[in-house]
Amino acid sequence: MQITGNTSLIAHIGYPTHSFRAPMIYNPYFEVAGIDVVVVPMASQAEHFPGFLRSVFGLDNLCGALITMPHKVSTVALLDQASTAVQIAGSCNAVRRDAQGRLVGDMFDGEGFVRGVLRKGVLLASARALLVGCGGAGSAIAASLAAAGVAELHLYDSREVSAQALAQRLRQHYPALQVVTGANDPAGFDLVVNATPMGMNEGDPFPMDVSRLEPHTFVGEVVMKKEMTAFLSAAAARGCRYQVGSDMLFEQIPAYLEFFGLPSTTAEHLRAVARLQYAS
Repeated sequence: MQITGNTSLIAHIGYPTHSFRAPMIYNPYFEVAGIDVVVVPMASQAEHFPGFLRSVFGLDNLCGALITMPHKVSTVALLDQASTAVQIAGSCNAVRRDAQGRLVGDMFDGEGFVRGVLRKGVLLASARALLVGCGGAGSAIAASLAAAGVAELHLYDSREVSAQALAQRLRQHYPALQVVTGANDPAGFDLVVNATPMGMNEGDPFPMDVSRLEPHTFVGEVVMKKEMTAFLSAAAARGCRYQVGSDMLFEQIPAYLEFFGLPSTTAEHLRAVARLQYAS
């Protein structure tokens, strides 16, 4: 990909940057599609980030910013306008400048997860869902499941205060949604989601009792260290359909592109052209 004086930028801001995968997906797509945009990793430590975010949006050739750890939470206070998903999740992973110069933020982790699940034929309207893990990714998924019309959303976190706080935010924005906290038994649900880091390391415990999974339950994963985590393999052995962690990443990119006002595409095309590498 040739960078010229006409090239527009998407800042990918976080720290450290060595694990960033977005450039390996966006940039091959831009190159194949002939879109003169490039995603650039930008390493900003926490103490410099607030000033850096404002400064980078002073660039006239900036389409927007992808925000990742450790800045997703601190970004919220820097926004002029936040989406409902940001308000529920308490974090933000996409920022753009609107026509009035305001910084507008959204959160697409949950959108990516839900788009993937829907495209696999899962009916979320009126579904019963269990979400294990109420941190950043889990809160974003909860917001998108609520927007998709699930009837019941059961939340579990090893820190009960996190589940209770997320439940309160959900009830504020979706008062008709039945929200329950306190248990991670997967029996009887249409959808269960692991939104914890369990599965990042060999020997991690499962986020729930896999023996209680029923074959009709659809199982979602957020861990992306490898395609099939031990948890997903165990769920598949029970006859469950499933979604791998990287699907959430690929499925949210079309939403990002739309947010930045760029030509969008499909997750399948992104997978076909990506040069994604997994850490060993």
